[in-house]
Amino acid sequence: MEAAYISALAALAGTAIGGLTSFATSWTTQHAQARAQRLAAERDARAELFGRFLDEAAKLYSDALQNRRDDITGLISIYALTSRIRLISSPQVVEAAEIAVRNIVDAYLAPNITMEEMRANWIDRHIDPLRDFSEACRQELQTFGKY
Repeated sequence: MEAAYISALAALAGTAIGGLTSFATSWTTQHAQARAQRLAAERDARAELFGRFLDEAAKLYSDALQNRRDDITGLISIYALTSRIRLISSPQVVEAAEIAVRNIVDAYLAPNITMEEMRANWIDRHIDPLRDFSEACRQELQTFGKY
């Protein structure tokens, strides 16, 4: 009779271990998938925010090269985007965004430039006011996985 008890207990123990293993595997898999989805969503949200900043900054910088203004209402959107970046991004990205905004403001205060001067800045002197920001963003997005 004791052999029957031992067999029954072994069967129950095997079933319990199998069930726990199955549960642990399912939980681990779901946890990993949820984490991957959260990281992908965070990366995509940051990429969208960075893209909006780049679009707005390029538009304002282009306007600043052609127009000299003392009115700051056009800069409000770029300041708002910079503040949103400050909420979620690394200090390197925030600093690069602030430098880009500073360059835009300086361009508004400077005299207008001609196409020849712009060509000289971009091609001859390699001046790109958004390069440091885009590179900092790329580095940050790479921390979330392939991008």
